[in-house]
Amino acid sequence: MESLARGLVRLAKGSARPERAGFLQSITGHFCAPHEDKAMVSCGLDQNQFVISDSEFPGSTRILLKRPSFCPIKHLEERQAAALPEALRGRGVDVGVAVVLQSVDRRVLLTRRAKNLSIFPNIWVPPGGHMEPDEQLLEAGLRELQEETGLRLEPGRFSWTMLGLWESVYPPTLSRGLPRRHHVVAYLLLLSTESHQQLQTRIKADGSEVSAYAWLEPHLLECIAAVEDGAENMGHVPSNLPPTIKATELSGGSAQPTELPIATFLNTAPAAGEDVERVSTGTRFALRLWLDTLAVRDK
Repeated sequence: MESLARGLVRLAKGSARPERAGFLQSITGHFCAPHEDKAMVSCGLDQNQFVISDSEFPGSTRILLKRPSFCPIKHLEERQAAALPEALRGRGVDVGVAVVLQSVDRRVLLTRRAKNLSIFPNIWVPPGGHMEPDEQLLEAGLRELQEETGLRLEPGRFSWTMLGLWESVYPPTLSRGLPRRHHVVAYLLLLSTESHQQLQTRIKADGSEVSAYAWLEPHLLECIAAVEDGAENMGHVPSNLPPTIKATELSGGSAQPTELPIATFLNTAPAAGEDVERVSTGTRFALRLWLDTLAVRDK
């Protein structure tokens, strides 16, 4: 049986039977006009397959699906596609889950991926990773949260909902090379009944996956979410923000408190050249959706 984490994204339109998504197929583009980068879709697990459809089906959730305007799959030319190895072109689209963990005092946990990781090294993201066969979305999110941070959330101590779907390709721009990975990432919002200080005491981050982590406040997250990748505003810090934030850094097997420049979290993805330490584009998308939930809850 094909692994859910290896090419089991299936796409359906109308009453058609879901078909396996191809590695070079734009998932978002399948459901929107060529000039658009987002669509409302239905998604859910069906017989151990992650199905995305333009119409509702039993057990599905209606959700926003988005890709960045510079998505490599969207802009890939035929000659570039032909240059990809056959094994890669025949690969499907992976399924990932990312956990936006909000404490009861409205802090959100972000982690910096280790420098030696093969995908998005040194980039700030929520905890997350691939789904395993037979897992539900929440199961995968809780497992990845525990594996990366050591945090185990007890039943009854949190609630959850799905925020949105993000089409992620690595490298994130064609200027850094042809696509090597293609994911649909489901962002889950987990609302903990504990404060960030209580959760912090239980974190035992895996240094092979995480090199730093921080609990960020809404006013800072709002600034991070407002950054548009592709714009020329790297490191611009609004005057109402302090120059640094408190974080925890992992080094030599130990975790030490530190302060990191806020400018790092406001960096944009460079259009060309080496990437920089920054918050991922997909994370900014998820944070905008999270801020919307705060606005609704505050009404």
